[in-house]
Amino acid sequence: MNTAPAVSKTSEVDEGPEETLQNEREGFLDKGGAALRRVWRGWMRGDKSALAALDPDLPEADHELIRKQIDACLAGQGGQVSARGRAAELGRAYVDLSDLGKQRFLSLLATSYKPDWAALRAVAAELQMVDPNGDGRAEREQLMAAMRSPRIELLKQFNSLEDGVKFLVDLRADLLGILRSQSEPDPDMSMLDAELQELLTSWFDVGFLELRRITWQASASLLEKLVHYEAVHEICSWDDLRKRLDSDRRCYAFFHPAMPDEPLIFVEVALVGGVADNVQDLLEVSRDAGDPEAADTAIFYSISNAQAGLAGVPFGDFLIKQVVHELTSEFPKLKKLATLSPIPGFRRWFLRQLDSEEEVVKAQELAAIRKVEPDFEPENLREIFSDRAWLDSEDLRPALEPLMMRLCAMYLTTTIDADDLHKRVLDPVGHFHLSNGAFIERLNWCADRSEKGLSQSAGMMVNYLYKREQMESNHEDYRGRGKVKLSSQVKSLL
Repeated sequence: MNTAPAVSKTSEVDEGPEETLQNEREGFLDKGGAALRRVWRGWMRGDKSALAALDPDLPEADHELIRKQIDACLAGQGGQVSARGRAAELGRAYVDLSDLGKQRFLSLLATSYKPDWAALRAVAAELQMVDPNGDGRAEREQLMAAMRSPRIELLKQFNSLEDGVKFLVDLRADLLGILRSQSEPDPDMSMLDAELQELLTSWFDVGFLELRRITWQASASLLEKLVHYEAVHEICSWDDLRKRLDSDRRCYAFFHPAMPDEPLIFVEVALVGGVADNVQDLLEVSRDAGDPEAADTAIFYSISNAQAGLAGVPFGDFLIKQVVHELTSEFPKLKKLATLSPIPGFRRWFLRQLDSEEEVVKAQELAAIRKVEPDFEPENLREIFSDRAWLDSEDLRPALEPLMMRLCAMYLTTTIDADDLHKRVLDPVGHFHLSNGAFIERLNWCADRSEKGLSQSAGMMVNYLYKREQMESNHEDYRGRGKVKLSSQVKSLL
């Protein structure tokens, strides 16, 4: 659980932003379970339950205690208050478990409370015998009941508790972590994940979401969560955060009524003159705030999914569209809406190309690099990009630029089969923006000199451009035909 403490914003700044920020980062996740226990204590009947003495690793000897509690929750005896108390007791026990214990808990839920396939086949067979001209309603209802996992009712009981939705979101995040760690996917755990995702998708329909602008005047707790959840460009200090919420900056997030203090996804925007081509310049803490009314361009430079457990729940597509509407309404003089986006898979991809039989380095590119490094061979790229020395070389850096710009253009436009009917680009960030109706406007050499930028994309970044009148057609071309729209500058690189 990721609930930050409510600490005075002023006192945090006075005590030293760097040290305070680091300390709170380290304790952020640990405080979540305690917060949930405090919230749910009102539902508890005390700590006399056998679940209070569970081993955190949930060994086999404790499985029966969990099973009895789940069965009691599903039996629904004693009315809604009792049912909620039992569910809260079970949830409290879960957050007290170790990582191993949580894995064993979820495995029990996945294997022992899945649909009864024998009963399902029997009902399906009965349905086949029904007169097609008859009603068949009872048989259809029996089939639907047989298809429903018993655990669905338990998950809905969690949902009815205060902070229960957040509990389920975090529980799914645990489940996704387990699935990613497995060498081979567990079909029962995968089915549990599919059911959880289906429930969360219905609960987090975009119609229930609220778009809010986050400012420096927001609660300390919410500001701390922005620091923690920022996934693209780390927020290093309170001064850094303050600058990102300055008058020439905007931050918007989606919120859900059941999680009013938890951002689901948020975007950070800079209001500037011209399309930005370097993220360090854009995020410079010592810069003076510009006049937002004089800006002609809005740069989307960071989009972060704040809740790992909502992976695959499709509300991110609506964020950009609503933010575009907000910005153009507030600043009608804006001429361009663009991103300054990372390219997280590029370095890994181009290094893999060195193992292929394709000609990675063209003759003219090879000649240009050899003017600086006479003994250069294509396989030397591994060593060159293993550290940042090339970045500090006034000779090698420009010699590498034509090669890397071309390779990056290739990477960003390479498509794979998403399913039997559709194609998608390799790059996940590119897929997000192209799906939303943007097109690739410009590649930027040495645009992110951070260690993360160098390790993921060899320092390169890309501008995706949003034109309101083209967004729908671009979306249809990409999602329907796998067509990637490019500017003439990017086409020339190819």
